[in-house]
Amino acid sequence: MKLIPLAEAKTLPRWRQPAFLLFLMAAAMPIAFSTWSALLNNFVKEAAGFTGVEIGWLHTVREIPGFLAIGVIVLLWALREQVLALLALGLLGAATAVTAWFPTLGGILTITLLSSIGFHYFETVNQSLQLQWIDKKRAPQTIGWIVAIGSGASMVAYGLIVATWKAFDLSYNLVYLVSGGLTLAIAVFAAFAYPQFEAPDPQLKHFVLRKRYWLYYVMQFMAGARRQIFVVFAAFMMVERFGFEVHEVTALFLINYLVNMVAAPFMGHAVAKFGERAALVFEHGGLMLVFLAYGGLYWFGWGVMLAAALYVIDHLFFSLAFALKTYFQKIADPGDIAPTAAVAFTINHIAAVFLPAALGYLWVISPGAVFGLAAAMAGVSLLLALLIPRHPEPGNETVFSRGLPLVAE
Repeated sequence: MKLIPLAEAKTLPRWRQPAFLLFLMAAAMPIAFSTWSALLNNFVKEAAGFTGVEIGWLHTVREIPGFLAIGVIVLLWALREQVLALLALGLLGAATAVTAWFPTLGGILTITLLSSIGFHYFETVNQSLQLQWIDKKRAPQTIGWIVAIGSGASMVAYGLIVATWKAFDLSYNLVYLVSGGLTLAIAVFAAFAYPQFEAPDPQLKHFVLRKRYWLYYVMQFMAGARRQIFVVFAAFMMVERFGFEVHEVTALFLINYLVNMVAAPFMGHAVAKFGERAALVFEHGGLMLVFLAYGGLYWFGWGVMLAAALYVIDHLFFSLAFALKTYFQKIADPGDIAPTAAVAFTINHIAAVFLPAALGYLWVISPGAVFGLAAAMAGVSLLLALLIPRHPEPGNETVFSRGLPLVAE
C-alpha cells in the first residue's frame, strides 16, 4: 500500500483524506459496539440468567484487553497504526456478529473477550491517530465532530432496533449478525480504499512513562474507575429495577445519542474557547451531582422518569471527556503520542479489571452505595481538573509547573 505524507494527503479527494477516514471509523465502531451494548443486559438475563454478580464478572473480563492495551506498543513493531486500527475494528465486528451463538456464561465471556480485544486495541490506536493527524488548533472542534458522528451512527443503530425489534419480532442472532457484519465490511473497505498516511513525527515504539505527564495519568485512572460504574451498572439498573425491555433500553440509548450528536460540536467549540480545565471541571462537577441523584433512586424511591433523564444527562457529561485528550495533545512531545496512548489506556483500565466484579457483590447488598462511591470518584476528578493550567503546553503541564524549565527525561 502506498505511503502518503500527511502534507500531501490534502491533494486527495476529500473522501480519501485522513480526516474522512477518522470519520468513517468513528461511524463504523458504534454500529457493532452500540448494538452489542443495547442488547447485552436483556440478552444475558434471558440467555444465561445473569444477576449483578455475573454482569460484574462479564465487564471485568471485557476490560482485561483494555488493561493490556500496552501490548499495542509490541504490535506496532510489526504493524503500522492504521493497519492495526482496521484489523482491530474488523475483529470487533466479527466477534459481535457471532455473539448470540454462545448463550452460556462461558460462551458469553469468551466472545466478549474477543470483541473487547478488537474494541480496546482499536480505541487505543484510533486515539493516537486522531492526535497525530489533526492539527492542535482545530483538535477540539474536529474531535467534537468525530464524537458527533459516532453518536449519529449509534443513533441510527438504536433507531432501527426500536423501530423493528417488536414490529418484526427480531432475534438477538439476526441483529448481532447484521450490525457486526456491517462493521466488518466497513473495516475491509477502508483497508483497500485508503492509502497509508504517514505523520511527520515518527512514533516511539517502546514503553514511555514521563514524570511530567503525571496529572494526565492520574486523571486517566480516575476516569476509568468512575466510568466503569456508569457502563456496568447504570443500564443494568434500568433493566433490573425498572423492568426495561430491549426496545425501551434502546430507545433510551437513542435519545442519548441524539442529544450527543447535536451537542458534541458545540462542546468542541466550548473546549477550544474556555480551555480543557474549565471543561473538565464542569464535567466532573456535573457527574458528581448525577451519581448522587442515581443513589437517590434507591435511597428515596425516586421514579423511572428521573432515572431515564439522569441517564441521558450522565452520558452528556461523559462526552466532554475528549478534553482530556486535547490536554495531553498540548503537553506531549509529538513522538510520545502512540506509546502514551497505549500506556494511558492501560492506566485507564487498571480499576476496570477488578472494580466491576467487586462492585457486583456490593450491588446485591446496596446499589445506592455503588453510586455513592462513583460520586466520590467524580469529586476527586474535579479536584484534579483544577490542577490543569489555563494554557497547558510542554513545561506548563500543571499549575505546579508554572515557570519551571522543561527537563529532559
